[in-house]
Amino acid sequence: MKRAKFFTLLLTLALSLCLILTACGRESGNENPDDHVDGYSKVLVVYFSATSNTERIAQHIADSTDGELFEILPADDYSSADLNWSNQSSRVVSEHNAYLAGNLEDVALESTSVPDWDSYDTVFIGYPIWWGIAAWPVNTFVKANDFKGKTVIPFCTSSSSGLGDSAKNLKDMANGGEWLSGNRFSSGASNSTVDSWLNGLGFEF
Repeated sequence: MKRAKFFTLLLTLALSLCLILTACGRESGNENPDDHVDGYSKVLVVYFSATSNTERIAQHIADSTDGELFEILPADDYSSADLNWSNQSSRVVSEHNAYLAGNLEDVALESTSVPDWDSYDTVFIGYPIWWGIAAWPVNTFVKANDFKGKTVIPFCTSSSSGLGDSAKNLKDMANGGEWLSGNRFSSGASNSTVDSWLNGLGFEF
């Protein structure tokens, strides 16, 4: 009897451990099992960062995948005052209102041309979430480049908002490419969380 109870307890502990490991995998790994790339492809990490959060994640992705970085830089840079979403007269609020009215023009960038663009197989595109969508300076870059033959992996940072339709919206305005579902990282996401996601995509390091 005692032996039977011992094995029952052991089985219960084993099942509990499996459930815990599965839950952890869902939290920090690749959210879509169909998202997978050749871990040995040539990687470009494109990003727009209003503060430093997206830049930090982009830099770590580039370091972990031996990728190159390309920063999306608006021709007219956003100042701290421009980014003050609580000020109804700020630049981002005015631009968002124009977006809602269907009148938002593409934000001019310093450059949309990436050196040796055709050589990259995989392109990560990173951005902060603004009002539930990708920060709109990214739109200009996406519209200006031909993604045919490339695997495109969006990622975003936000304090609370999810990925939402931001990746789908970018895919819809892009010229081709195999767009994966992407991932959202919290503003303070750790490097290990990013690495777990990259491992789930097929990158080994």
